[in-house]
Amino acid sequence: MTHLFFVSRNRFKQQEASQILAPFGITVTADHTEIHELQTVNTEELVRDKALRAFKKIGRPLFVEHTGLYLELLGGLPGGLTQIVWDSLNKDRFSELFANDKHSAIARTTIGYVDGRRIHLFHGEIAGRIVSPPRTDNGFQWDCVFVPNGETKSFSEMGDLKNKISMRRLALGGLREHLEIKQ
Repeated sequence: MTHLFFVSRNRFKQQEASQILAPFGITVTADHTEIHELQTVNTEELVRDKALRAFKKIGRPLFVEHTGLYLELLGGLPGGLTQIVWDSLNKDRFSELFANDKHSAIARTTIGYVDGRRIHLFHGEIAGRIVSPPRTDNGFQWDCVFVPNGETKSFSEMGDLKNKISMRRLALGGLREHLEIKQ
């Protein structure tokens, strides 16, 4: 059994990571250490910085992640700044401004895994659209306004199906494959 520390203050992300990795014999331990994120549209730079800061504080192998929305309507923004934009606008205003069937949205997760020597990055993305009004809100940020292509329900309406198709699952799959190769 492999044991990983996931540094995040977001309990939803920690639950999803645990549920996605558990069937592969990977136990995820939530570490709630606060890591101040670099504010940049460059997601890889943000994740590398966050992983390095977390490793310096904790001193053991771990992973961090950033998940953001990349809106075609805004030329790929807000990306690494998604949380700031989401918190500033709230779900109703966000969906009102960016819901558009003609313009796609990409939900992208970038995971940074620090093994003690290097930072390894893993990516997952899924295309979709922003809908208005927001759908069932379970409190997990923009899940209530993002509908993946080929689906009729938002992430927040999908329940466990989200973990079978999400960008987080794809990125965690890359991490899992990396860990299997190392063993």
